Amino acid sequence: MKKILTALIVSATAFGGVSAAYAADEVGPYAGVGVVSSKHKYSLSNDTSNGDRSSTEWSGKIFGGYQLNKNLAVEGGYTDFGSSDYNYTVGGANGHVDSKSHAFYLAGKGSVPINQQLSVFGKLGVAYNKNEVHGTGLATPYVTGDNNRTNLYASVGGEYALNEKVSLSLEYEHYGKNGIDQGRKKGAVSLGARYNF
Repeated sequence: MKKILTALIVSATAFGGVSAAYAADEVGPYAGVGVVSSKHKYSLSNDTSNGDRSSTEWSGKIFGGYQLNKNLAVEGGYTDFGSSDYNYTVGGANGHVDSKSHAFYLAGKGSVPINQQLSVFGKLGVAYNKNEVHGTGLATPYVTGDNNRTNLYASVGGEYALNEKVSLSLEYEHYGKNGIDQGRKKGAVSLGARYNF
């Protein structure tokens, strides 16, 4: 994880240097990448195993948008939530379940500058989620499948401008529930680096 964060920060500073910073108020397009942390959990009826049913998975996202003014933007992105798996026991029989999920989102973004470098923001829009769950054993018919679902997308976070072109952000994103309630849960935390063109 430290290597990913270091690479993200080094890449951001390589694009723009660490000169005097300015909050993004230029009209125009932007693009970015991020590191995503999401919770995965499995809940199977009559499971008698003592395994760890929840985990935190690390993955990534890409996003882009158009800054309309210093307060408003339109943004879209793709988030990969990674994959996870779980070994269970039901009725004395062992089984295995795994999931892989990702989402696309489109949202309006509102920002409020705190000072020349720091701003807080919120995003509201829609997310198209895909969750694939596969498994073996007695619980397989009840917990597996391939499901797509459109949900409300919302996020809150903060953004720190390194200079006129590059900024870093930290946010909590809500993508909504999956149609199959195994694997990825509805929220994620992401650290992103953005470049203004």
